[in-house]
Amino acid sequence: MTDGTRSERRHDDIPSGRTAVVIGGGLAGVTAALALADAGVRVTLLEGRPRLGGLAFSFRRGDLTVDNGQHVYLRCCTAYRWFLDRIEGTALAPLQDRLDVPVLDLAKPEGRRLGRLRRDPLPVPLHLGRSLAAYPHLSLAERARVGRAALALKGLDLADPSLDAQDFGSWLAAHGQSARAVEALWDLVGVATLNAVAGDASLGLAAMVFKTGLLSDPGAADIGWAHVPLGELHDRLARKALDSAGVRTEVRTRVTSVSTNENGTWSVQVPGETLTADTVVLAVAQREAYDLLPSGALDAPENLLEIGTAPILNVHVVYDRRVLTKPFFAALGTPVQWVFDRTHASGLRTGQYLALSQSAAEDEIDMPVAELRERYLPELERLLPGARGAGVEDFFVTRERTATFAPTPGVGRLRPGARTKAPGLYLAGAWTATGWPATMESAVRSGVSAADAALRTLGRPRPRHLFEFEEAA
Repeated sequence: MTDGTRSERRHDDIPSGRTAVVIGGGLAGVTAALALADAGVRVTLLEGRPRLGGLAFSFRRGDLTVDNGQHVYLRCCTAYRWFLDRIEGTALAPLQDRLDVPVLDLAKPEGRRLGRLRRDPLPVPLHLGRSLAAYPHLSLAERARVGRAALALKGLDLADPSLDAQDFGSWLAAHGQSARAVEALWDLVGVATLNAVAGDASLGLAAMVFKTGLLSDPGAADIGWAHVPLGELHDRLARKALDSAGVRTEVRTRVTSVSTNENGTWSVQVPGETLTADTVVLAVAQREAYDLLPSGALDAPENLLEIGTAPILNVHVVYDRRVLTKPFFAALGTPVQWVFDRTHASGLRTGQYLALSQSAAEDEIDMPVAELRERYLPELERLLPGARGAGVEDFFVTRERTATFAPTPGVGRLRPGARTKAPGLYLAGAWTATGWPATMESAVRSGVSAADAALRTLGRPRPRHLFEFEEAA
């Protein structure tokens, strides 16, 4: 909050039923705040950190601007694409013209081998047919079985709740997928999008990822990523959009309690001040939401504590010369998963800065930096011949121990929707029941859902330009 005397504050100049407090300044909270403000609601956004963006942010390290981790999105991430457009950031995070993923394999006896996953301008599923037929990291028989499994996956009904109780790995094995096929294809995509290997992932969530990303539209899996620091998008441009919409944004402001008043309004307590509003959106992590929820707001609030978390480790290496000519690649037969060139985005003027994104990193998340250096630098030299004679100017790691919710079988029944049993209180966050895994897309969708529910209760019209869910069409 701003310095000075703090006391109870109302938006007295706004008619009753048109005030809201959004708690949490990640993508879910920013989205909810923008949607409510665009509908004429007076909004205050509270964030405990000194910046917006949640777990997709940037920081300074010497002369570099560093993202805490590499975040990408797909063309099928229509809500996040709407968000980028809303904050005027689309041009700063462009999509590929066409899906093209270089995949380097170190597992073969003959040494380093390059394959590609790319699409042709053909209808689904033919758009990936030529790429799969030529994919060198699987045998001819394995490629044929992958095609049959993909067709079986396409036939699954995502509305079937029984899918949530099954694990993806067992389903793949039952459909003829070898361990090699799981490693070289299904986990190549699934670990990056689900933050779990197939055996630990809900079939429902995995089916949603593959059906939507690879089996819905030819261009659905085209990859987009920020060509600027994430803070430029999720903090600076987001804050500019919030300011333009009339949202009062307060960072470094930790909410200590949320409670109802006798007149049906809500009180939000922060150090030195109580804010009163007609609507509250809790857009924080599930455990923080549990701590702030008033009694009776959910039938089974303990479910929130049962939603597990999964870590992501990010390894950052600055070389004294250019060692990678592509913007990114994926790897097999090595601990390295995905490698991105972040040189230009970071502001580095000489040499090259690579960021390694390591999902499902339970075994490495607490490993000392020295051990990670010994583990990953030789692997990069195996993958990139140019790194073998290059000097390492800097090596550091960033760790997100609770980067995402764990997409384990059964998690779907634990994820609450936007509405609670407390009138005027709503939930948002990638962990809520969006149908998506814990992605930026899920976060934005949850913010829209919370705002939609609040606006219906407030009797406010939905902004015409607000993201429209497909199922609502």
